[in-house]
Amino acid sequence: MDNVIKKGTIALSVDELKAKVKEEAIVLDTRHADEFTQGFIPGSIFIGLEGRFAEWAGNLLPFDQKIVLITAPGKEEETVVRLSRVGFDKMEGFLKGGFNSWLKAGEKVDMIIDVEADELIMDIPHDPNLKVVDVRRETEFADGHLANALNLPLNEMTDVAELAQFEDNENLYVHCAGGYRSVIAVSLLKRQGIHNLRNVLGGWGKIKEQEKAKIVKEARVLN
Repeated sequence: MDNVIKKGTIALSVDELKAKVKEEAIVLDTRHADEFTQGFIPGSIFIGLEGRFAEWAGNLLPFDQKIVLITAPGKEEETVVRLSRVGFDKMEGFLKGGFNSWLKAGEKVDMIIDVEADELIMDIPHDPNLKVVDVRRETEFADGHLANALNLPLNEMTDVAELAQFEDNENLYVHCAGGYRSVIAVSLLKRQGIHNLRNVLGGWGKIKEQEKAKIVKEARVLN
C-alpha cells in the first residue's frame, strides 16, 4: 500500500494531468458537490469524500484504469488511502493546487446547472421535453416518486446502454434523495456527452414537500 500511496500523492502540473488524460486516465473529483457543480474539468467524474465515497468508487469506477485526482487542499492522501482500501492501486497523482490551478491555466471548464425543487415542479407542466430521472434505489423509488419519472439507479449507470436511452431534445432533471448521488449521476451523463441536464437541489427530500408535486407510490408498498 505504501507504494500506491506514494504514487497517488504525486503532485501533477496541469500539463502533466492533461498528458495522463490523453493516456486514458480518469479524472476523479472528490471535492464537495457544491464546489463541483460550479466548475470542473470536462469529462471528470464526481464522487465526493463527504458521502459514501469508497462504496460508490468501487461500484462505478473500473479497477484497471488509471486515475488522477482533483481534491480539496490537504485531502490528497486521505483520498488515495480510501481508494486503496477498496482495491484501487492505479492512482497516478493529484493536480497541484487543485481545480484553481486548472482555472488559472485558462483551460476549458464545464459546470452543472442546479435548480430548486419548486422550479422543477413549476417547469413540469410547461416543458413537454422534460424528463425526471430519479437515481435512487428501486426500493426508495417504489416508496414514492414523481409521476412519469424514470428510475435509473446510480449503481446501474455504468451500463452505457442505460445512458444511451435519452433523446437529444430531452431536458433531464436529475435527483436522488438528498443531492449527493444526483451530482455523481450528472457527471457520468456528461461524460457520455449528455449535457441538457439539471441537478435538483435537495433531491426527493425537497421535492416531496412541494404542494403541487404529483407523487406516486407503487402498489406493493401502499399502506
